[in-house]
Amino acid sequence: MKFNTKTIHGGQQPEAATGAVMPPVFLTSTYAQSSPGEHQGYEYSRGANPTRTALENSFAAIENGTHGFAFSSGLSAIDCVLRLLNPGDEVIAGDDLYGGTYRMFTRLFKKYGLEFTFVDMNSVANVTSAITEKTKLVWLETPTNPLMKIADIAAISSAVKNKNEAILITVDNTFATPYLQQPLNLGADIVMHSATKYLGGHSDLVMGALMVKDQKLAEDIHFIQFAAGAIAGPMDSFLALRGIKTLHIRMQRHCENGKAVAHFLKNHPKVGKVYYPGFESHPNHEVAKKQMKDFGGMVSFRLKDQSKEAAFKFLENTHVFTLAESLGGVESLVNHPTTMTHASIPEPERLKIGITDSLIRLSVGIEDEEDLLADLDKALSL
Repeated sequence: MKFNTKTIHGGQQPEAATGAVMPPVFLTSTYAQSSPGEHQGYEYSRGANPTRTALENSFAAIENGTHGFAFSSGLSAIDCVLRLLNPGDEVIAGDDLYGGTYRMFTRLFKKYGLEFTFVDMNSVANVTSAITEKTKLVWLETPTNPLMKIADIAAISSAVKNKNEAILITVDNTFATPYLQQPLNLGADIVMHSATKYLGGHSDLVMGALMVKDQKLAEDIHFIQFAAGAIAGPMDSFLALRGIKTLHIRMQRHCENGKAVAHFLKNHPKVGKVYYPGFESHPNHEVAKKQMKDFGGMVSFRLKDQSKEAAFKFLENTHVFTLAESLGGVESLVNHPTTMTHASIPEPERLKIGITDSLIRLSVGIEDEEDLLADLDKALSL
């Protein structure tokens, strides 16, 4: 199947008992057994639930994987990946990460014995030079949150595997979605999503996803999911599956509007710098063009007036863009990373990579382009 067809039919079959085209929401915790240990594939919903199974099959299909896993949040999916490691193991990660990922790495798992090294993944050499005998995982986020850096998934995966095939490559594909890039095809071992965002697409659920190809890795992830219990519920699974069915058409509009917004901001007299991988001036534009189908709906920028007051004045005066955390929904959102999504990163670390009080992040929705530009123009003009 081509991708647009996979979003609707990938891994899906009509429900066996009734022929329902959409899987029913199986609101049950347990399942009857004809004899001890004899059942119809389901025993207890922490282990598996038919609605969640349908979603996980869709997850696998859209990322060209063999197994998908639905978690109660994006962070619980990240937590599962880190539980594949042992105390003393080292993780190499990008220096520009979602604040919650950084918080989990440095404030939770570091005290459990994992070590973390953060590098600028614009350069493959920065990654390979950081590898030691203790390195067991490389964590990529591309495009990054919020500075829109691009990591070359294929080049990094190849270089890392050449040094040590056992090192796992995980890619947070939340910003791009499988519509724009498919990391498993580029050499990654695990793809992670905050399915709260573009996969769900309607700001009405919280969920995480992992997709893999390797059977042993899938078994290890399933054991951790079952043993730790951070599963997605059946109603959220139903909503996410419904969201995926329109992922391709939503992403087309997100990309169109994102491009229009980025170019509008670039040419606005009050805007200083715009972070958008679709610009030829972006440091890794050629990599983005190579590994992504389009450039997405996420745009970050700074005002020429780099004071916090100027940023807040803009943030408080948008109307079509809603001031809120999260991203990837049909509605446009505006966010102030230093006080919202990245507040958990210590200020010195934020400033080191350029997350300052003047940075503003936009999740460009699927509204009419003219309304979005007019809203930005009005807020910038105050």
